[in-house]
Amino acid sequence: MYAIKVWSHFSAAHNLRGYQGKCENLHGHNWKVEAEVASSGLNKLSMVCDFKELKEKLTKVLREFDHSYLNKISFFKKNNPTSEKIAEYIFYQLKKAIKDKNLILKKVSVWETESSQASFTEGET
Repeated sequence: MYAIKVWSHFSAAHNLRGYQGKCENLHGHNWKVEAEVASSGLNKLSMVCDFKELKEKLTKVLREFDHSYLNKISFFKKNNPTSEKIAEYIFYQLKKAIKDKNLILKKVSVWETESSQASFTEGET
């Protein structure tokens, strides 16, 4: 298997419902997001896919988040906007955007700070 990763960023506010601490208050982060795709083969240019194309897809997914209040996004009205759930949401939105049947979206990771990161990978424990 071959794999590539791209990174992007967004800035947003959220608050964690029921947290019982400072994070229950409205606050914001400059989030970093990493997406990893894999393929068993390479395309005619000997690439998994073009980094630029993958990053454009990720950036498009993140537009919904940038400079927003995450709790007001439909998914997060029902789900607490934790880093874990943000990674899950981005994963499924990006998976929909990837049309190449040879690509497998392996993982989405989200950093809310330089030292705090959560990931979502479909179907693994």
